Amino acid sequence: MNQSLHLLPLVNACLNGLAGILLVAGLIHIKAGRREAHRKCMVAAFVTSCVFLLLYLTHKYLLKSVHTPFKGPEFLRPWYYGMLFSHILLAAAVPVLAMITLRRASAGDLERHKKIARCTWPIWMYVSVTGVLVYLVLYQIWP
Repeated sequence: MNQSLHLLPLVNACLNGLAGILLVAGLIHIKAGRREAHRKCMVAAFVTSCVFLLLYLTHKYLLKSVHTPFKGPEFLRPWYYGMLFSHILLAAAVPVLAMITLRRASAGDLERHKKIARCTWPIWMYVSVTGVLVYLVLYQIWP
């Protein structure tokens, strides 16, 4: 495997981690009433997640494979695949939820923005955190 292709999972894990940090920072800012800082964090989280998605799909396309086998202990297999399945399922929803959430905010529809953000944020955060966990399990703990 060429070196840049080999590094993509690490880059993707870092992007997931950065998105999670930006999501937490955005939440802290809005709780403190700092709307502009919140907006910047959330837009940055969205861009970071989009870059992740582009690189993730590129990595899978270049490998000509979507599955990296789990090499950990057998007793952890159900836990890993449960986490992976929920991660993939919810990751498919994040772009749509994030776009709707951002669109409502940019349109000034703050009541509806807050309503969907209460659903979007925890799902997006879960996907970001489990993305890092999947990387650690597949490439660091049990490569």
